[in-house]
This record gives sequence, C-alpha cells and structure tokens, in this order.
Amino acid sequence: MASTPGILTDWPWKPLGSFKHLVLAPGVIHSIYHYMVKDETERDISYLLIFPFLLWRMIHSQMWISFSRYRTAKGTARIVDKGVEFEQVDRERNWDDQILLNGVLFYIISNCIEKASNLPLWRTDGVVMVFLLHVGLVEFVYYWFHRALHHHYLYSRYHSHHHSSIVTEPITSVIHPFIELLAYAILFAIPIMTAIFSGTMSVAAYFVYVTYIDFMNYMGHCNFEFIPNRLFTLFPPLKFLMYTPSFHSLHHTEFRTNYSLFMPFYDYIYGTFSKSTDDLYLKSLNRGEELADVVHLTHLTTPDSIYHLRLGFAELASRPHTSSWYLSLLSAFTMLLTWIFGRTFVVESNQFEKLKLQTWAIPKFHVQYLLQWQNESINSLIEEAITKADQKGCKVLTLGLLNQGEELNKYGEIYIQRNPKPKVRIVDGSSLAVAVVLNNIPKFATQVLLTGKITKLAFALYHSLSKKGIQIAVLNEQHYRKLNKASNNFEEGTLVLAKGHSHNIWLVGEGVGDEEQLKAPKGTTFIPFYQFPPKIVRKDCFYHFTPAMKAPSSLENMHSCENWLPRRVMSVWRIAGVVHAMEGWTEHECGYAMSDIKRVWKATLERGFQPLDTPMVPMASHSL
Repeated sequence: MASTPGILTDWPWKPLGSFKHLVLAPGVIHSIYHYMVKDETERDISYLLIFPFLLWRMIHSQMWISFSRYRTAKGTARIVDKGVEFEQVDRERNWDDQILLNGVLFYIISNCIEKASNLPLWRTDGVVMVFLLHVGLVEFVYYWFHRALHHHYLYSRYHSHHHSSIVTEPITSVIHPFIELLAYAILFAIPIMTAIFSGTMSVAAYFVYVTYIDFMNYMGHCNFEFIPNRLFTLFPPLKFLMYTPSFHSLHHTEFRTNYSLFMPFYDYIYGTFSKSTDDLYLKSLNRGEELADVVHLTHLTTPDSIYHLRLGFAELASRPHTSSWYLSLLSAFTMLLTWIFGRTFVVESNQFEKLKLQTWAIPKFHVQYLLQWQNESINSLIEEAITKADQKGCKVLTLGLLNQGEELNKYGEIYIQRNPKPKVRIVDGSSLAVAVVLNNIPKFATQVLLTGKITKLAFALYHSLSKKGIQIAVLNEQHYRKLNKASNNFEEGTLVLAKGHSHNIWLVGEGVGDEEQLKAPKGTTFIPFYQFPPKIVRKDCFYHFTPAMKAPSSLENMHSCENWLPRRVMSVWRIAGVVHAMEGWTEHECGYAMSDIKRVWKATLERGFQPLDTPMVPMASHSL
C-alpha cells in the first residue's frame, strides 16, 4: 500500500478474493453466445477474440516472470544486488488485476460503441495511426503525468506503492493502486479510441499495441540487462527511442530521474536523464555469471512442483507446497518439458553474509527415484552437477532430498570414489539432521518408537539415543537384528522389539504408511527423519516438519518456500552446506561417515539458525 492511501486505491473486485476473475464471465459468455447464434455474415470475430487475447497476456506475463527469475538467479548481467523478500511478493501478487481491468473495459467498449465491433483483422493505416499517436502523444503525456505522481501529495497516496519495490521484477511494472492504473488505461486508450472513431481500427492494431506495451513494461522492470550494445552502436538515435532495464532501474533507486515511459527522449529534453545511466548499462551488461560458494542440489518432487519453484508461479512459490488439482492437469506437459530439456537448472540464489548460495534442481521427479532403471540417469546428472560446481570453484555442494540415497549412490560416496580429490566438499547433512531430530524429542522422553526403513540416519539416531539412555523400540524383527548388531558398545536394554504401537513419540522414516499411523495412540507426536514428510492422516496427533530450521534474518533474497516448509525455513540438508562453508571445514560428509553432531549443532546455532518452535497441528496433507 502507499504510505497514506488515497481514495480509489483498492480494486473494486477486492472483496471477491480468488473469485475476482468472474468479473469477466458476463463478457466471455456474451461473446460466445453472440458468435454462436448469429449468422456467419454477422459474427463478430473481434469480440470473440478478446478473451483469448487476455489469456495470451497472462501467459506473456508468466513467461517474463520465469525468465527474469532464472536470469537473476544465475546473476548474469544483474543490475541491483539486493534481494526480493516475501513482503514484495505479497504486494505484487495481484499483478493480473490490470489485465482484468483492460478486459472489462474492452468488453464494455465493444458493446457500447458501434465502431468498436466487427473489426477487421488488419488495417495498415490503423496500425500506423496507433503507433504515431503513442510516440507523439502518449509518451509526452505519460512523462508529465509520471512527474506529477512524484509530487508529495500524489506520491504518498498512490505512486509510493509502486516504488516500494527497489529491486524490480517484470510484474512490478503493473503494481499500482486502482485509480492510477485506470489513468494509465485511459492514456493508452487514446490511440485505440482515435483509431476506432476514425474507422481505421483493427484486431491486429489492438493486439500488437497492447502486447508492445506489456513487452516494454516487463522488459524495463527486469533486474538484468540484456539489450546488446551493438544496437546503439549501429543506430545511435535508438537510445532516445528505447529504454533499457538499467535505465528504469535507476528511477527506482535515484527516484527523481528517468521518468520516461519507453522512450528516454523527454528525459534528455527536460534534463531528468540520470548521468549514471550509460555507466550502469555497460557495467550490468558486462557482468558475468555469478559463482556460488555453496550449491544445494535438489530435484523436483511431484509433476506440479515445478510451478511451486521460484521460477514458476510467484504466489505458489511463496507458500508451502500443496498439490493442486488444476496443476495436475499439466502433469503430462510438465514431464514432457523436463524430458526434452533434461538438464540441471538454477532455481534460486541467496546471499548470507559473504557467502553466495545457489539451489540447483535436477529435472527428475520423486517417483523416478523409486525406479531402479532410472539410477544411472540420475547419478549421471548428479555427477555432472558436482563436476560443474567443482569447475566453477564452489566450496561446498549439498545433496538434497533423494540425491543421497543408499541404493542410488551410497549417500554420495560413489562420487568421491570416482573423483578422489575434488575441490568441492560434498555434504549430505546427516549430522545436522540427527541433531535437529534429537532436539525435537521432548526432554522428558524415556522411550521412542523408531519406524520405517533403517538408513544411515536411523543408525545415527539409535547410537545418539542409546548414549542418552533413551529406550528405542522397533516393530520389525529384521530391523531389530540390524540395529542390535551395531549395539555392542551401548548400554544394554536400550533397544527392544516392540509388541505394539503404544508409544507416544514416533521417529518416522521412509515407508511408514497410513495404516501404521492409525495404530498410534491419541496424542502421538510424529517426528520425521526422512527427507519427505509422512502423510498426515491423524487429526488427534501432532506432526513435526521434516528436519529443518529457521533462517537468520541476514540471509537475503528468500521469497520462496522450500517444498512443504514454511516461509524462511530451510531443510537441514541445505543448511549443513552453508555452515560447512562458513566454518571452513575441509572434510566431506557423505557415504557412511558423519561429522561430529555436537560440533555441527553448536556451529549452526552460532551462525543464527534457530530450531522450529513447536510441532504443527494436523492440517491438509502435504504428502508427496
């Protein structure tokens, strides 16, 4: 919101919430009905095409969002080094309001003005008229209107809402109060309405003009420079006719410079052109790809998880991942897309004190890790990522989610065997995972039930709990023998074969199903040590998150949730690499070896990471 919001700040359909798109329903229904019932000679194709064009604008916007976030994550040609936070994402979540506004206005115009209906697909004179009016009138009026918006009265009530975003993203361009965007709509309608009343308007003139406005708006608010300098070298006057992202970025940092819409011409004329524009442009353009100190290597989970990544839908990425039925409809397309491209990609980047962090994702899904014939392909991608990180001078690479399975790669050990002397340290985070699980167990606990597959973490938990004198019960006789074989040096009686499910504290590993949970007594606390959360099937029990901790406030550019975790919460497998790099530890933590649990826990707390407060109350299942 603006610092002191003025009248008509809120959008009229705000009370509708997520149902706001229904404001287009009358126009959409009427256009389809009109097309269906009319004779072929009377059908208005221009009226019918309004809705498809609105859909194109939505897709166009999303393309810019994903492209921009991918480029800024890589760091190539980045302009401003500050990060985007959740506050900005929340403020910019309603970026489609301006598309709804334009849609409503055009449906009204098409019904109320005879000359706005039955438009031809193309008229050259109309296209020329629209763009001449844009250059000669719209750019001039916008410049002075924009300057007026920076007057204290209008700025504090309206335009300050837009300038709340210092680091701009493409959709920042359309984040304004309702009355301000309505004024812009009227301004941009001048060429269109002129062409309509002169009888030269066409479908192409409207579609091309609005797409041009969207394209230039989104391009100018990217936080990276990509307009090649040779364009200005070959045609020097172009710098007066087309702005660049760095040009407009200065308007958000220097404030009273670079007011122009898309053509900097008027800033040169009226002396508001920033003197640092050219230097920032060249500096940003020549900036190379950012080299990360720590890389977290993760993978996709469900087919719709790609849309919950930072590169996907911003609103979905800003909240914990829960599967959505409408995204599952895109599953086939998503799997085809990941199969075609099939390469590890940069998901996001963060800054923590002097460390540069990146998250990379392997284009494989949870279900593929369960298929043995996929192991070779997955291992190849992981090893390729490790080699790439090593070549780029990365200090630490952490193996997230199922990238560290025993059957897959012996918890990462095979990569060390194949390349015994890598410069990058490989960390699986198991020691910190054990520390967090131990911290989650209530202090008064004297016994726990260890369930699920017996893994490296299960062994480590058993050893740590035995040292504390806590009794560990297991349900499976084979698991009992496996653990008992390694219990020679521990107090006898700490491991027992459970005769039932009466324990109130469960340590949940891989493979614990619904039926087994239903046997737990009321009030049981489920503490997972597996990378994936158990399905929540009990409303009378408590569930901890998978091993995770709160990130310190100094960790920047956090505006997406890591899988199912809450905001500003990171998995311990990701945190472990950050701590490893900050402490300057030189050993690997992979294979069957583990770092000292107490040392890792102490260092993690000293670096500002904090344990999560309480187990979560049962809610909708986030099981994958």
